[in-house]
Amino acid sequence: MLLKTILVIELFRIFVHGYKALKYNGKKKKIISGKVSGQVTSAQVDRRTFIPVSSPQCGWRARIRVSETLYLVPESDTKSKRENARTLQNILHERTEALIAAKVETQPKTDMLLSEWLQTSYNNHKKRGARDLGSISNVRKALLLFRPDVRLSEIDKQFCLDLIDWLRNTYKHRITGKPISARTGDTYCQTFRTALNEAVREGLIDRNPWNLVETVEKIKKPESKREYLTIDEVKRMVETPCPNELVKKAYLFSCFTGLRISDVRNLEWNDVSVDNGQTYISVVMQKTNAPVYIPLSKQAIKWMPEKKDAATDSHVFNTLVNFGNVNENLRKWAKAAGVNKHISYHCARHTFATMMLTLGADLYTTSKLLGHSNVKTTQIYAKIVDSKKVEAVNLVDNVFD
Repeated sequence: MLLKTILVIELFRIFVHGYKALKYNGKKKKIISGKVSGQVTSAQVDRRTFIPVSSPQCGWRARIRVSETLYLVPESDTKSKRENARTLQNILHERTEALIAAKVETQPKTDMLLSEWLQTSYNNHKKRGARDLGSISNVRKALLLFRPDVRLSEIDKQFCLDLIDWLRNTYKHRITGKPISARTGDTYCQTFRTALNEAVREGLIDRNPWNLVETVEKIKKPESKREYLTIDEVKRMVETPCPNELVKKAYLFSCFTGLRISDVRNLEWNDVSVDNGQTYISVVMQKTNAPVYIPLSKQAIKWMPEKKDAATDSHVFNTLVNFGNVNENLRKWAKAAGVNKHISYHCARHTFATMMLTLGADLYTTSKLLGHSNVKTTQIYAKIVDSKKVEAVNLVDNVFD
C-alpha cells in the first residue's frame, strides 16, 4: 500500500503541475500538460474526459477524470496563488484517496489479441478518413498467417525480429502468390510500428518493442526511382500534339507548377489570384492537407485554360474532373514525341522538381513549392540532379579516350 501511495502522489504531481500551466481553449476545453521523469504528457480534455497519465520509472499508469471543479483563478497576485495552491492540495488529497480505494493496478494489462487491436486501429483510422486502411488490412491478414494467437502483451523484440524474417523469407503475397518486395515489406513493418505506437498511447502496452530493433535488422526500403522528363523532353512534348488537348494542358501545367493530378482536378478559379502583376495559386493539397502558395511562371499560365465567363467556383481544368484515361493519353503522346519513358501524370511533379534544381533553385525553395513538410523528402531530387552532373562531366572521357 505504501508503494501505491507514493506512485499516486507522484502521478498527481503531474496533474497539479498540469493545472498550474492551464491554458483555455474555448469555454469547456483546456490544454493540460505535465512532466514526469523527463517525459511530457499532454491531452486536450473537457469535463467528461479522462486524462491518461503515467510514471515511466515505475511502470505505472492510470486515467484520471477531469472535474468541473478544477477551474482555477488567474494567478495575478500572492492571494490568488495561495488560493490555487489550496485548491490543488485538496484535489491531490481527494483523488489520491479515491485511487488507493479503487485499488488501481501498478502494471498495465490487456488480454487483447494483436489482430483485435489492428481491427480496432483500422476502425479508428476509417472514422478519421485516413488513407492507410489498405495497409492496416494487409498487415492484419499477414499477421493472422504468422501468429494469429499472439496478444499485445506478448509482443517483444524477438517477435519483431521473427516477423521481419518471416516477411523476408516466407510470406507470399495473398493475391500473386509471390514473395513480397522489400518496399512492401517495409510498408508492412511501418504500419505495424504505427499500430504499436497507438497501443502505447491508449495505455494497452507500456512501450513499443519495435523501437528496440536496430536499423541494420530492419527491412531496408530501396530508394525509389522517380521518372521525370528532361528539359529537352518537355520541349518535345510541347511541340507534339496530344490525343486530348485538355490532358496536354493539364500535364504541362503540372510540369511548371509541381501539382499532383488530384490538385489540378480540384483547382478552382477562386484559387487563382493576381498581386502586383504576379499570378498565384493557393491550394490545400488533397494528399497531405498542406497549404501551398505558388507563383506561376509565364509557361504555367500559358497552359491554363481561359477563364472567359466561367464562375469563380468552377474548376479551371473543368472536364478533366471526369476524364478517366489520362495516363493512356499520356503514353500515346509521349511515344509520338519520341520520349521512351514510362510516363504517368505524377511524372510531371518529378519533372518540376528536377527542373527547378537543374536551373539553380535552392533545395529549401523547391521543397516549399512542392509542399513538402520535410526538406529531406526533396533531397531525392537533388541526388538525381547530382548524378546527372556526374554523367555530364564524364562525357569528357568519351571524347579524349
